Amino acid sequence: MQCNVGKTEQVLRIAIGSAIVLAGTYYKKWWGLIGIAPIVTGTTRYCPLNAVLGISNCKADSKS
Repeated sequence: MQCNVGKTEQVLRIAIGSAIVLAGTYYKKWWGLIGIAPIVTGTTRYCPLNAVLGISNCKADSKS
């Protein structure tokens, strides 16, 4: 898996994913589990949808 999520996008994905999980936990709703996807893609810095669409926000010298 090659990096296709930049540093700024990584921080945003993790923050938004955490907010979704926390909101789901607070309201005791199952949809909070949706927040796991942006957290995983943010921590791994790889998004399958970005790969399919040919989007890469990583700098050329950034490998991880």
